[in-house]
Amino acid sequence: MPAIQRSEFALALNQVATERGIDPELVLDTVKNAILAAYRKDHPGAEITEFTATLDNNTGEAKVFHNKKDVTPPGFGRIAAQTAKQVILQKIREKEKEAIMTEYKLKTGTIINGMILRFAGSNIIIDVGKTEAIMPSQEQIQNEKYHLNQRLSVYLLEIKEGLRGDEIIVSRSAPGLLEGLFKREVPEIAQGSVEIKEVAREAGVRSKIAVFSNQSGIDPVGSCVGQKGVRVQAVLQEFNGIEKIDIIQWQENPKNYIAQALSPAKDVKVEINEKEKIAHVTVNSEELSLAIGKEGQNVRLASRLTGYRIEIEGNEVLAAEVSKDKPQETSPKGTSFPEAAEFAVEAKKVLKDKPEKQTKKTKKTAKVKTKTKAKSKAKVKEA
Repeated sequence: MPAIQRSEFALALNQVATERGIDPELVLDTVKNAILAAYRKDHPGAEITEFTATLDNNTGEAKVFHNKKDVTPPGFGRIAAQTAKQVILQKIREKEKEAIMTEYKLKTGTIINGMILRFAGSNIIIDVGKTEAIMPSQEQIQNEKYHLNQRLSVYLLEIKEGLRGDEIIVSRSAPGLLEGLFKREVPEIAQGSVEIKEVAREAGVRSKIAVFSNQSGIDPVGSCVGQKGVRVQAVLQEFNGIEKIDIIQWQENPKNYIAQALSPAKDVKVEINEKEKIAHVTVNSEELSLAIGKEGQNVRLASRLTGYRIEIEGNEVLAAEVSKDKPQETSPKGTSFPEAAEFAVEAKKVLKDKPEKQTKKTKKTAKVKTKTKAKSKAKVKEA
């Protein structure tokens, strides 16, 4: 059987279709429709439904038929070839974009690296590798400064339909960004031995993250902080140090969990109304400002983290009890001076041990002063 020699058209079509992952038959059908549209453009009165087009798979020769009659105009092959080229290029672009979007759909909910290309009004256009992504104003950190060619880690929020097709939406303010950064920096979280239970975040200001481990010998908080704080510092550097992060240990007991969530406040007493999901919290007056936080930020984040509405109040009695448990020597103004108190005790011991020497020294000093005064008076009289 003689070998079939394929033309340049067929070879080029198959090569492009294979490289770009496009079905050759789909391309040929699209080219046929484009040829009919080109014919109608040159013959405005023709009804397109009455015409058919053929395209030779081997040579690429195109013909137009009307009721099985060849009505291909002279020189139409050049028009058909140009149309086929445009259609193939368009299909390639569509297929490439579809493949890119499919790839990024699989990355939804993860962190990707990007670079700021330009500003489009309040939105920021970011180069994320194979395509561009949009960071709307509501997904930006309000007190963070952005500039061209700045490299950022962003959270792939979603892919949604836009004016120009599918658009990739990324975020810097989503809690998922914080969670993803810890997964990247803490191997125990990536491996699953430490689990992130909850994240509460006010982007660019403060965040709280609750971690848990059911494996013995693993400290979940210590794993996230790292030796000398290197792991949490790496996360903080992603926000240029403008955001504070509190790492707490998740606990099954809601009372203990809420008390942990209100850190850095200590000596917290919690009463739970499980039915209404309300937590009544009492702290001593000295810790009240820490428990509430600036403009209520600490208690607000703790409420989001735990899922309870937290009602907090100070208790002076509790403060008195704490001070009884931890006595300290204080100055008349209430300032603590433990070192001065120890010094005073030592001084008293010295005086008790050597009372006679101290008395003799005092008498000698008095005699010397009396003699000095007498001499000075005598000198004045002589003068």
